[in-house]
Amino acid sequence: MQHASYLIGLLLSCAGVALVDRRYRLAVWHDPRTVLKVLAIGLAFFIAWDLAGIQLQIFHSGHSPYMLGLYIMPDLPVEELFFLLLLTYTPIVVSTWMERRHV
Repeated sequence: MQHASYLIGLLLSCAGVALVDRRYRLAVWHDPRTVLKVLAIGLAFFIAWDLAGIQLQIFHSGHSPYMLGLYIMPDLPVEELFFLLLLTYTPIVVSTWMERRHV
């Protein structure tokens, strides 16, 4: 189970953000079509960023007992996609919450 700890943590974090989103209808639960497009664009940007960094040998995958060890391609672990999803989804939910809170 230790080898999946990082992925489980990322999945739990994404689920937590999704629960807040659902509870307050902030992003996906408010306007799914628009938010899913924004998430897709954000993910595409960050994946391209990662691929460029890997190609330029700036980014390297660290090997850890907490990671699955499954790679989409060299130096791009499966966990990275879920990290990028969290990195893209969280600011959308937080910024929407802040806008509504201060209106």
